[in-house]
Amino acid sequence: MYFMEGGTRNVQILYNTKTDLLYLRLDDRKQQVTNSRLSDEIVLGLGADDRIVGIEILDASKHLNLRQLLPVQCEVSREAN
Repeated sequence: MYFMEGGTRNVQILYNTKTDLLYLRLDDRKQQVTNSRLSDEIVLGLGADDRIVGIEILDASKHLNLRQLLPVQCEVSREAN
């Protein structure tokens, strides 16, 4: 897990090698989230007032160069959540 300061919120970056899923958590507050599929590979998690809480990218390694995605260290999970 990587936390990047962004104002009053943290960004959490998670990648699961087993499912090839990249998840960006933009708001770490506990809240009700509704998923909205933008495409076959991208799902937005929408919170209160339709604010984006998270972004899920399916088949991430097919669409992104994960080694050069961001110049940060991130946690790689080998197990499904």
